[in-house]
This record gives sequence, structure tokens and C-alpha cells, in this order.
Amino acid sequence: MNAAVIDPRDFGRVAVLYGGRSAEREVSLKSGAAVLQALRDAGVDAFGIDVGSDLLARLQGEKIDRAFIVLHGRGGEDGSMQGLLECLGIPYTGSGVLASALAMDKLRTKQVWQSLGLPTPRHAALASVEDCHAAARELGFPLIVKPAHEGSSIGMAKVESAEALVAAWQEASRFDSQVLVEQWIQGPEFTIAMLRGEVLPPIALGTPNSFYDYEAKYLSNDTQYRIPCGLSADKEAELRELTARACAAVGTRGWARADVMQDAEGRFWLLEVNTVPGMTDHSLVPMAARAAGLDFQQLVLAILADSLEARS
Repeated sequence: MNAAVIDPRDFGRVAVLYGGRSAEREVSLKSGAAVLQALRDAGVDAFGIDVGSDLLARLQGEKIDRAFIVLHGRGGEDGSMQGLLECLGIPYTGSGVLASALAMDKLRTKQVWQSLGLPTPRHAALASVEDCHAAARELGFPLIVKPAHEGSSIGMAKVESAEALVAAWQEASRFDSQVLVEQWIQGPEFTIAMLRGEVLPPIALGTPNSFYDYEAKYLSNDTQYRIPCGLSADKEAELRELTARACAAVGTRGWARADVMQDAEGRFWLLEVNTVPGMTDHSLVPMAARAAGLDFQQLVLAILADSLEARS
């Protein structure tokens, strides 16, 4: 994949928005620092804003030609920041208001995929102890519990019994009023990034943990990443096509990353789409970009270049 050749001066003054107040703040701080350094090294006139209560005043008071959004989770990845920038007339990176809000809501994303016949694990919404018992009867075990509007595997837990399901729902409810439980898919996990309409090489994930949780994503040194991913050419092509369809269904643009499981029969199951994926030294999109021939700086510039194009 070739990086677009753009004069850094064409971007004008770029605000890198990072930090924020979501449960993913610490990851966003690391992502933002890496993106800001890459932009400056490339000659872009970039500065950082750790998003807080003074954000509106900063956006109105600073000279800003465009914004690079590196906010993970609610308040930055859920459409609210995108909407604010739209109102202020500031071009920005990544998906728009609708796609950002939809992808942040795991339950509604799955409902959209189901309506289009795209495969996603059976699931249920949890709002009470009674819902937990009903889901246990309908879905069986094992199951995985997730806050519906969080990322980075925050608040997630694998459960093997009704008692554990109730406890996991109560814990997940600390992070989100809406909690999702879905059928556990036993098999390899893949993550696939998209960059400006192209599907990057899939990555196969391996971890000694029960699943690819927060520790495996950001802290562990024994998480395994395989590129090439080990699939046959036909199965990899199928996975790439499924990812493109899943992202198109949500309406993503610029860049995104989809997480997919494969069961024992070789079938793929869509889990979720991230519209502002991590950009830390452990992150997956930079890894996939390297496999496609782009270094970190080229990746950051390609993401930013999308903000030069008019939104439909």
C-alpha cells in the first residue's frame, strides 16, 4: 500500500485531541502522544489538547484547521466529539457522527449486522437478575459479558454459570447502564483494520488469558500477534470481504478496526468495530499498517489526509 504524498503544510494547524474522561483515558494519552510526535516529526504544525471541561474554549480560541481525534471510548469515539467539530466547522479524522455513535453501541451494531444477514454471535441485553437467568437458559454457557458502550475490553468477563453471569453483569453495570451478553465462540480471534477504503492484512491474536482482555492488549508481553494470520488464501479473502461489509454497514470512513472470531467449523463471527482504534506501541492498526508497507508516520499522515476530503 502506498502512502499519499502530501505537503505537511497542506494540513494547516492540527489539534490532536486525546485523553478525555472515559474509562480509556490512559490508553488515549499514550495514543495521542505517539500521534502528536509522528505528526511533528513529519513537519506538520500540530499541537495536543488533553480534552477536558475547557475544550470548547480551546477549540474556539485556538487557530485550528483540522482535528486528529485519538479519543477512545465515550466522549470522543461515540459521535459527540464529531458532532461538536461539525458545529464548529472543523474538519476531523475518522468516521462521522452516525457511524461513530452506532459503532460505540455494541448491541445496535449487532442488530444492524443481523438485519443485513452478517454473522454475529447470539446475544441478549441485560438489565436485571431476571434477564441474566433468561439469557442463561436461552444461550447456554460459556458466555461473555460486555458493557455495551466501552472499549479496550473494560468490564468484560467470561462466565460459566448463572451465578457468575449475575456477578459479571453487576460488575459491568459499574461502567455502563447497558450491558450485553453474547455466546462464547471457541476458536481463534482476528482483528482487521481498514484504512481509507482498503482492508489491511488481518492479524491473528493469541493470549494465555481466557480472552484478549485489557491486560493482553496493553500490558502483557506474552500476547501473540501473527501476520500472515495463518488462514488459507480463500479464508483470508472471505475474512477481508466480511470486514469490508461490516464496516460499510456501520458507515465507517477514514480508518477503523473490526474484531472477528472463527469457530471450530471455520465460520467467522463479527464482534465489534472500533472507529478510533488504539495507536500505542501495543496497538494493532500500526502493526497491520507495517505489514502493508506503511510505517507509523505514514499511517498517521494517511489518516489525517482523509480530513482534507469533503464529507458527503
